[in-house]
Amino acid sequence: MRRIRFDFGGVRLDAELLDTPTAKAIAAALPLSGRALTWGEEVYFEIPVRAAREQDARAIVAPGEIAYWPDGHAIAIGFGRTPISEGDETRLASPSNIWAKALGDVKTLGSVRAGARIEVSALED
Repeated sequence: MRRIRFDFGGVRLDAELLDTPTAKAIAAALPLSGRALTWGEEVYFEIPVRAAREQDARAIVAPGEIAYWPDGHAIAIGFGRTPISEGDETRLASPSNIWAKALGDVKTLGSVRAGARIEVSALED
C-alpha cells in the first residue's frame, strides 16, 4: 500500500492510502501544499483536487482517519472534538470521503496553528 507524508512544519504525520477513488485522485496530484485552517480539534486545508462524495462518506470519523471534504475541496484530519461534536465523537462539518489512515498519533496535530504551511508528498516504497 502506498504511503504519504504530511509535513506541518514542526509536526510530521505519515499515512497509508486506502483503495478508493479519492485516494487515487489525491495521489495523482502529489505533491500538494496549502495553509492550515483549524476547527476545534481538526486541521484542514484546501487542495486543487475535485472528488465527488463517495457512497460511504460520513461525518463522524475515528481519530487517524484522513478525510476529503467534498464541500470545501479540502483534506480534513480530525483528531478530537469539533464545534458540532456530540460527546467525545470527532464530527466533520459534513459527510467526507475517508481516503487514508494515519500511521502516527494524530493528537500531535493539536500544536498546528492556522496559517501553518502544509506539504503533502509521496513516500518511497
